[in-house]
Amino acid sequence: MFTGIIEEVGEVVSATKRTDDMVLSLKAPTLFPKLNLGDSLAVNGACLTVTRKTPPSALSFDISGETLSRTQLGNLKPGDPVNLEPALTLNKALGGHLVSGHIDGPAVLSAIKPSGDMVEMTFEVSETLADLMIEKGSVALDGISLTIASLGKTTFTVAVIPFTLQHTTLGRRKVGDVLNLETDMIGKYVKRFLSKSDVEAAKTLDKAFLAEHGFLG
Repeated sequence: MFTGIIEEVGEVVSATKRTDDMVLSLKAPTLFPKLNLGDSLAVNGACLTVTRKTPPSALSFDISGETLSRTQLGNLKPGDPVNLEPALTLNKALGGHLVSGHIDGPAVLSAIKPSGDMVEMTFEVSETLADLMIEKGSVALDGISLTIASLGKTTFTVAVIPFTLQHTTLGRRKVGDVLNLETDMIGKYVKRFLSKSDVEAAKTLDKAFLAEHGFLG
């Protein structure tokens, strides 16, 4: 579990593709001494497991074909910056929102508009993903916790403050870039529970339970 608050921008050392998977290595001088083998680290929002540490600052990860198919990690190349966040601990402030590190799909950056000291970024997504969002709700883009300022049928806009632009990869993004998107976890559960089929199934189970215990005629 993560919060969407980036702790370091690392740099890709290598991205070695194999038949069905990939080995990713990156430099993370700040987080390197804090992480152990087997620890989780969100890399551009995707939860990965540290499989190797190479002093002075290199961390390596094995990335499955499933993860490659659902994220943009397969497009990384040496020198690329990546947003990094270690797993949430119980004594850590929840400064962003609950982020699982499981990417839902792509978001295409379609517009960048200055707004005072901030920048408004508009993204295009599938209608399915847009249905999981609400205005003023939370979303994670490349692992960064952001608030949805406005929402359309297949687009949404976020306002990015200068600090976030400077301390994450968002300040280097350009129109046409594709980012990893994770919608709000709570929203996904609510939509699932409130879908018509699930409601009817719950009613059926409730009736069966009541009947079994003699509460119905």
